[in-house]
Order: sequence, then C-alpha cells, then structure tokens
Amino acid sequence: MTVITTTVEDGVAVITLNRPQARNALNSELLAALPKTMTACDIDPDVAAIVLTGADPAFCAGLDLKELGSSGGNIRGGRVDAGATYSSPWPAMTKPVIGAVNGAAVTGGLELALNCDFLVASERARFGDTHTRVGILPGWGLSVLLPQAIGLRRAKEMSLTGNFLTAEEALHLGLVYRVVAHDELVATATAIARDIASNDTAAVQALLASYKRIAATTVGEGLAIEAEVAREWQGRTFDPGEVERRRQGILERGRAQP
Repeated sequence: MTVITTTVEDGVAVITLNRPQARNALNSELLAALPKTMTACDIDPDVAAIVLTGADPAFCAGLDLKELGSSGGNIRGGRVDAGATYSSPWPAMTKPVIGAVNGAAVTGGLELALNCDFLVASERARFGDTHTRVGILPGWGLSVLLPQAIGLRRAKEMSLTGNFLTAEEALHLGLVYRVVAHDELVATATAIARDIASNDTAAVQALLASYKRIAATTVGEGLAIEAEVAREWQGRTFDPGEVERRRQGILERGRAQP
C-alpha cells in the first residue's frame, strides 16, 4: 500500500495520508514521501491549490510511536531549507495548502495542520499536542504557530496538559475557520481550492508569498528558538525506551479524550 495518494482535477491536488491502519502515523516512509509529494504538486503546472487530508479515521496521529519507541528513526524527519534555521514537514510552498482535518490531528499531526495555510475540519476532528506525554519537543513550528492561531495562554494549556480540542472548540478559538459534516469535508475543501484555482495564479502566489514574508518578520526568530531547543533536547534527553514504556498509556488516554 502506498503511504500517500494524490489526485489532480480542475487545478486542485488532493493529497491523502494513507496509513489508515496506523491512523496515518508518521513513520520513516511517510516522512520521506510527504515532502516529495508536496514538492511535486507545487511544481506541477496543472496544480493551482492543494488539499491535504488523511484516510479515515484520522488526519494524522503524529509520529509512529512503535518506530519512535524502537529505533527512534522517525524523530529525524523534517527538513531544513537552504538558509533556514528551523525544520518543517515539507519544503517552502508557492501554492496554497488547505488542511482538511477529517479526524484526530495529534502532536506531529497537529504540526502538519498548523503548517497548512488554513484549515477546514470535519465534525469528527480533534486536535491535541502530546509532545510532553511522549517525552519529545516540537520541531515543526508548533510552539510558534499554535499560539499564533489560538493565543499564547490557551496554547500553553493545550501543550502542557496534553488535552484535546474538539472541532467546535477549535472553531471557537480560530484554529479552524469552518466545521462541516464529515462526509462533506473533502468536497468543501476542494471547492475552496477550486475558488483559488479560478483566480490569477501568479497573483495568488505573489500574495501568498507576501503573507509568508510578513509572517516571517514576527515568527522567524521564534521558529529558530524552537529548533534550537528541540535539537538540544533530542541530543541530550530523548530515550526511545521511555517512549515505548509510555506508549500504551498515551494511546489509551487519547482514545478517552472527547
């Protein structure tokens, strides 16, 4: 089974994380495939906008804890672009990326969502940051992008407790801008992407680049700090064996969250 599927129609690429049996958890294979797929769509002249979603029942459960608790190989996922001081789940994109969050978006999965330009959520979506429960630190911008989306104090509470937000709570806080019936999610996100694709492509990309440059003036230093702290933590403290010891409790607690 391929870990990512892609369809392109009417100027819109729909990229689907496709490890449903593992709740689309990020193993080394998926971590390697995702940036390549995103880049391929970004340079495809037939693509004007991108929708990122997951195969049901989850959007992305974060790093695959089985691999993390054994070899720890997937903790080295992500990339640093030339001239950048921080890691990201995919290379810099010139085309809009809409996250269609169909289920749980947890930890690394939440970071994937936060790296999208904006989010539409299914009524079944849930959002959680369990980095501190796993014993790792974010490295894809969560400690900058989450407070930017929902406010610093709420982000601290979410990260330090590991508690989840429902789709409606995420809407109220501004993490997502729309919640729709589950069966309508991809169609809704695709319709928005088609609206984008119907505009002048060069103007869309220029305006998106402007938004990103402006954001970088306020978040760039924070992203560099996050990356520095994560590197130090992983080099000094990360223990795959401790992740494995905690794994079952983390899974059970996640299932019990609303």
